[in-house]
Amino acid sequence: MARPVLVFDGDCGFCTSSVGFVRRRVPTPAAIVPYQRADLAALGVPRERAARELLYVDASGRVSGAAQAVARLLVGAGGVWRPLGLLLRVPPVSWLALGVYRLVAANRGRLPGGTPACALPPDDRR
Repeated sequence: MARPVLVFDGDCGFCTSSVGFVRRRVPTPAAIVPYQRADLAALGVPRERAARELLYVDASGRVSGAAQAVARLLVGAGGVWRPLGLLLRVPPVSWLALGVYRLVAANRGRLPGGTPACALPPDDRR
C-alpha cells in the first residue's frame, strides 16, 4: 500500500459524522474509506472485524483496531495531534481509551449523529 487506510462503518451516522470531523480537522495522510466500499481482502481484514470496529491499516499492512486505530491515526497526522495519539497508546491511558471506545461503540445509535441503523448488526442494515 502506498498510504495508510482508516476503515469505518459507512452505514453508521455517528461513525460518518466522526469521520467528517477527522476529514475537516486532522491532517492525516490516511485514505478514509467505509468498509462497505473497501477492498478488505487487499487490506488483510475480515469483513466481520471491519463491521465491528474502526480499523487503521498502515502502509506496511499492520492493522490496529478500536482506540488504537484512533491513536495511530493521530500519531500519523503529526503536529498537535501526535502527542495526543502517543498518549492514547500508553497504559493506563490506553486502557481508559479502550473502555471509552467500547462504551461509545455500544451506544453509537443513541449518540448525536447516530441513527437506528447504528444499533443493528451489520447484516440487518438496509
